[in-house]
Amino acid sequence: MNIEQTDTARAGYLERLKIKELNAMQHAAIDSISTNDELILLSATGSGKTLAFLIPILESLNSDVKLCQALILVPSRELALQIDGVLKQMQAGFKITCCYGGHKREIEENNLVQPPAIIIGTAGRMADHIRRNNIDLSQIKFLVLDEFDKILELGFLEEMEYIIKSLPAVQKRMLTSATYTEVIPAFVQMKNPVTLNELLDTGIAADVLRINTLFSANKDKLDTLLQLICYTGNTSTIVFCNHRESVERASNFLNEQGIVNVFYHGGMEQQDREVALCKFRNSSSDILVTTDLASRGLDIANIRNIIHYHMPQDEASFTHRNGRTARMNATGNVYVIYAEDETLPRYIKEHSVPFVMPEKLSLPEKPKWSTLFISAGKKDKINKIDIVGFLSQRANLKKDEIGLIEVKDFTAFAAIRKSKIDQVVKLVQEEKIKNKKVKMAIAK
Repeated sequence: MNIEQTDTARAGYLERLKIKELNAMQHAAIDSISTNDELILLSATGSGKTLAFLIPILESLNSDVKLCQALILVPSRELALQIDGVLKQMQAGFKITCCYGGHKREIEENNLVQPPAIIIGTAGRMADHIRRNNIDLSQIKFLVLDEFDKILELGFLEEMEYIIKSLPAVQKRMLTSATYTEVIPAFVQMKNPVTLNELLDTGIAADVLRINTLFSANKDKLDTLLQLICYTGNTSTIVFCNHRESVERASNFLNEQGIVNVFYHGGMEQQDREVALCKFRNSSSDILVTTDLASRGLDIANIRNIIHYHMPQDEASFTHRNGRTARMNATGNVYVIYAEDETLPRYIKEHSVPFVMPEKLSLPEKPKWSTLFISAGKKDKINKIDIVGFLSQRANLKKDEIGLIEVKDFTAFAAIRKSKIDQVVKLVQEEKIKNKKVKMAIAK
């Protein structure tokens, strides 16, 4: 691809992503990996690191090569799906396959029969495919480790070493994260890396990300959490807890108080996790109660508040949790709740201000959206346009009564005005989409 073709293709990617231009970090990263074989990119969450490695990957692909040419390794299925979504939106014309735990291996194996140009995968699932000889690795020349500080932790090391040592032809290696790890294992083969550190002297200004500390007189902190959510009102909020049991306990407590919320953690079934995130994304719930599983890989627009119900385990955890808000030039608020027996660590104390709760508070209004579950998806050749047309014609919905629609492999979810959801369910019970009878119900 010559310079003119590259510029034209790049402009097309940005237009389809509805981005006017690359930022300075993205330009620097793309230029650096084009002239160097090894790059460590450190940049704040929400700064656009995904595009900083996707563009050079796409520009490195050879359409004449019919085998996989690039591998992106990630620590979680959520991050894999996020990158997959961005790539598909860019419409580069290359086949992409996403491989992760909790997804049917048989589906992935079928997708790998005709090799994709790019594979995005988690360590365990990728190692499994390699052991089963499902992938020809001989032409993989571009390797990315996204959130490398997380994917190179102890729990992933054995699988990561096996994967990387199985790649015979890698020419470009790129590691990205919002936090740095001191030791990069030798098997990663970063022999002479260039480090592009956009974290230096780039602390987020207080008018962009305001960090508040909130004292709880009660060690349990649930009443303080309730008050804080009443204060934040109907704004998109993530509540972080340190344990799965605490997530469900806090969520149940809020439900009992009349606060609509969803919870999300690694012990849930994949479809339950998808439903929870979908409800949060489409505003059927303004509150997501979760573990640190949601601190990476979730690119959800307009999250206004981060609440640390439990103190983060360390500074890196604090950084990644906070990175869910104040993304791409937006602003956000962080609240750290602490009790009498807890000590605020220095990295919080030095960048925060005490927050005093107003005396008069009221429960936030209920969300104005509900989520409709549809038992058909991409594998049934159903897309968003089909669903919008169906809901408009068969359920008599106006454009402003249909919200965000998400289509998965075998299911889909549509946000519907809450005032219309019961009517919709009644009207569509005996209807078909594309001549296929599907189940439709309010998502539980």
